Amino acid sequence: MYKGYLIDLDGTIYRGSEPIPAGRRFVEQLQARKIPFLFLTNNTTKTPETVANRLANEFSIHVGPETVYTATLATIDYMNDAAKGKKVYVIGEPGLIDPILSAGYVWEEENPDYVVVGLDNDVTYEKFVTATLAIQKGATFIGTNPDKNIPTERGLLPGAGSVIALVEASTQQKAIYIGKPEAIIMDKAVEILGMEKSDVLMVGDNYTTDILAGINNGIDSLLVLSGFTQKADVPTLPVPPTYLVDSLDEWHFDEK
Repeated sequence: MYKGYLIDLDGTIYRGSEPIPAGRRFVEQLQARKIPFLFLTNNTTKTPETVANRLANEFSIHVGPETVYTATLATIDYMNDAAKGKKVYVIGEPGLIDPILSAGYVWEEENPDYVVVGLDNDVTYEKFVTATLAIQKGATFIGTNPDKNIPTERGLLPGAGSVIALVEASTQQKAIYIGKPEAIIMDKAVEILGMEKSDVLMVGDNYTTDILAGINNGIDSLLVLSGFTQKADVPTLPVPPTYLVDSLDEWHFDEK
């Protein structure tokens, strides 16, 4: 059996503002069996505390903020490990900016050590100008996550990946991507669990982020057909997930 679980949120545990009851039961099973887990999200607009409060208040899932590992936290861990300096310019929401500044980084628009680009609902041309000029001067260019779109009630809206793509075009540089399916967030998450990759299972509904995060990084994966990837897509997937279920209620924890 797997000793630890990495679990996606939207589409896996809930769908937008709609609960997925099997998702709650899945988490309760992990808690009852005392199996360690981390919720792994590319969302940089919300802090772990906000995510944990929302899980409790909207979906009756009771976990501590320490069980939530966001692309924001992974970005901070990456910058700490790279140790290139403490000056940073960020395009993003308070859920990205505030934790970075709280981690000891200082806001700098002219000559930052890092430019971090994520989803920003209030992005302006001037913000793009500041980021572009700083990267041209040699700042390390970090993209929080590659998601080009965000599924919402209104449809598929531009995601962080679309914002980052503009800066990639204006600087003619590729960003260092942090979030799923990249190695940076996965390696850190496994390190936090304190386990070997072979003992961990990645659970999610999106083949291109969650499942490829497992496949590309040597971690077994469980694709649940409750969100983004549809049953009709499964036969065409280039590399199949380790496991496939219609609902998380079908999962047997002694599997492996």
